[in-house]
Amino acid sequence: MKPDSARHRVLEWIEFVFRFAIVGLALAFVASVLWPERFGRPAAAPATVAGPASGPVSYRDAVARAAPSVVNLYSTRIVANPAWRIFADPLTQRSVQVPTLRPELRQSIGSGVIVSPDGLVLTNFHVIADAREILVGLHDGRITSATVVGTDAETDLAVLRIEGSGFTPVRFADPAHPLAVGDVVLAIGNPFRIGQTVTHGIVSATGRDQPTLSRYEDFIQTDAAINTGNSGGALVNAAGELVGINTAQFGPGLGINFAIPATAAKRVLDEILARGYVQRGWLGLEYATRAEAAAWDPAARGVHVGGVAPGGPADAAGLRVGDVLLALDATPIADEADLRNREAALPVGGQARLGGSRNGVPFEVEVAVGERPRDRR
Repeated sequence: MKPDSARHRVLEWIEFVFRFAIVGLALAFVASVLWPERFGRPAAAPATVAGPASGPVSYRDAVARAAPSVVNLYSTRIVANPAWRIFADPLTQRSVQVPTLRPELRQSIGSGVIVSPDGLVLTNFHVIADAREILVGLHDGRITSATVVGTDAETDLAVLRIEGSGFTPVRFADPAHPLAVGDVVLAIGNPFRIGQTVTHGIVSATGRDQPTLSRYEDFIQTDAAINTGNSGGALVNAAGELVGINTAQFGPGLGINFAIPATAAKRVLDEILARGYVQRGWLGLEYATRAEAAAWDPAARGVHVGGVAPGGPADAAGLRVGDVLLALDATPIADEADLRNREAALPVGGQARLGGSRNGVPFEVEVAVGERPRDRR
């Protein structure tokens, strides 16, 4: 046998053994996958989508806790609509049309939140403004009536009392743990009269300034849908605790919606129950808007005085239109909304120290704190 021929046969034998080993390993792997228990190892668990150990994320517990506290409101009021009275004379008909007022019955819908076992309800003022009758639909299907305990048009809040018993009050969120951007929230209300509905979103921003909605602005902005009929309903956190009163949307379908913080609503509720109205401090000043202030001095900081009430506290202290206010009680003033909210919180009958400048000259002045004239609507 030639050496080359022997070497060739050896190589062929090695190649055969190698291929046989590869095939055997492949078959053994397939068998271990198909029948793992025969190879002494447990079968693999079926693949699952990653998620919490308790199952899919759900807010059913939060809804179950808060939904019985949210009611549907139906109010009727008389409005005076202009009607055109046409004179009988044809010549006068062509030349003169005299407007008259025609009374009309108008119905509106909204929502409310039960805040006490005896039937106190928080809602928006605009939901029940000028209402002659208010009907309430409870979560359990009962229909009852409500009376107005008190209102505060400047924060767009109202307190009602509903007739009956067996009410489930909402639980207020702990004010020691304020909302933060990104927190999950649920809006519960009665949109478009279709019945109680829950929408879901997050807190988009806090401390929003929306003077077209109320005079004292500190709104929660959320992308949880708030539609017609949701006004006055509950904004709750993932634990079903009240964090806000749903109030308005920025525009249909834009995902920009606003709610009054529950802490502010609770203060209004307590004030109305204590004295029948909300008492606020008053300095007798009107403040220029940012646009008006920028027109006077684009580089100015602080808040410009846009008006002084004759005979009011600021007038008595010598303040004038055009003065720039920089600090209240030695704390810098951020903007017009900040000053207005801090002014409202001043104790009536006390003193406030305003720091500012007039024509570039710094000043400080003591102002007696009066009581803000009430909107008695």
